Amino acid sequence: MIYLYGLEPSGAQKLVASFDTEEQLLAYVRWATLKQNDDGSYKFEQGSPLVGFRHYQYGEAPADIEMPAELPHNPTPSML
Repeated sequence: MIYLYGLEPSGAQKLVASFDTEEQLLAYVRWATLKQNDDGSYKFEQGSPLVGFRHYQYGEAPADIEMPAELPHNPTPSML
């Protein structure tokens, strides 16, 4: 399982979604990204788990992270 994190301007990260594969995650991020700003930050599609964040990261979830009860799994554009 691969986890998607939204990064706030302060550098704080929040777990926003999980995916079965890295390929699914990357395809979703490509869809959700509206543009890359000149400063390297991103603007994401309204309604996506990344909206309101400036960057993203992905990887395995640390053992000490609390999993949100409603964590979207394999979100798709049709889920908006």
